[in-house]
Amino acid sequence: GMSGAQPKAGNIAGVVSVVAEINPKAAQKRYEQGWVDELHDQLDELIPAIRQAVDEKRTVSMAYVGNVVDLWERLADEGIQVDLGSDQTSLHNPWAGGYYPVGLTLEASKQMMAEQPEEFKKQVQASLRRQVSAINRLTARGMYFFDYGNAFLLESSRAGADILTDDGRFRYPSYVQDIMGPLFFDYGFGPFRWVCTSGDPKDLALTDQLAAEALEALRATATDDIIGQLDDNIHWIKEAGRNHLVVGSQARILYADAQGRTNIALAFNQAIRDGRLKAPVVLGRDHHDVSGTDSPFRETSNIYDGSQFCADMAVQNVIGDAFRGATWVSLHNGGGVGWGEVINGGFGMVIDGSEDSDRHIREMLLWDVNNGIARRSWARNQGSIDAIRREMERTPGLQVTLPNLVDEAVLELHDLIKS
Repeated sequence: GMSGAQPKAGNIAGVVSVVAEINPKAAQKRYEQGWVDELHDQLDELIPAIRQAVDEKRTVSMAYVGNVVDLWERLADEGIQVDLGSDQTSLHNPWAGGYYPVGLTLEASKQMMAEQPEEFKKQVQASLRRQVSAINRLTARGMYFFDYGNAFLLESSRAGADILTDDGRFRYPSYVQDIMGPLFFDYGFGPFRWVCTSGDPKDLALTDQLAAEALEALRATATDDIIGQLDDNIHWIKEAGRNHLVVGSQARILYADAQGRTNIALAFNQAIRDGRLKAPVVLGRDHHDVSGTDSPFRETSNIYDGSQFCADMAVQNVIGDAFRGATWVSLHNGGGVGWGEVINGGFGMVIDGSEDSDRHIREMLLWDVNNGIARRSWARNQGSIDAIRREMERTPGLQVTLPNLVDEAVLELHDLIKS
């Protein structure tokens, strides 16, 4: 069912956001939990509400209880100016509930899945063709559309939708190619998680404060190419508590590079040692990270030297994390884009205030992030080349072979002489 992350993120960013959810129970649950501001089950009511919020420059999150294709088509028909758009249906599992085709209710879709699977597949593919057509109309009017790495582009192409360019490439980029890769992953910024095992909200609030202080200290001497990333995450962590993001464990996530993750974790460990935090903290991360995943349609899609189809980095990362102090590691397949399309590696590290935890933090987090930066720098991603050079200056004994970049002018001169 519907995630609350998108509408909540829209509120934090100060925009008008609209999501769609076909399951009324899931939408109602998120509304009652405070993750979305408004529910609408009629497009005739939703469209004027969008226009009014935009005219008033009012921050609001809206959920349409219905099929997302109906929403896309109505936005295109009504001439609504959509600035950013994406799709987050679970198209890595298109035939078993990851995508509900337009024209069928939730219940009818479930029945067709079970009783007429081939007909359901045809309905899904027809729905994807309609969805892409509406998206193309909106992008022609200026919308920036990005693929979330959820196999939307892949399944749309298989359905025969107008999603490919003349040279056979996807019409739209993965957001890793355009945003996450060059701005975050190449510099080592990725999703750093922690869980306060005390279960005490006061402990979580203290970790928010410690994380913000650690990032602000790094910002004071940061290079221009990572100041924006630091600013965004300082804003995020300062806003996290007041936006009531916790639904279970007292846990938090933000994006940080190796130095940021290490400094935050060391601050946590010191707070455990001196009693300000009541119990150990578990460190982790999402697999959607710099080093932990090999996924040519998402995490490694901005690697263009051909190695994006290799699956060794995630395995090496897990082994290195295990050697350097992780409490547990995991190696799994299919995360986000489907079985056989990705290898994911993860870890958990329990820190308890000990000197051993300090050592594990320094040694393991250094590897967990910079393994991927080294691989990306060898692929000639300029941000990673700059980031790994800085890390080699900071870390005694770290030596990473850098690529020799070809000067295009030399090649042109060679061709000229040869001709």
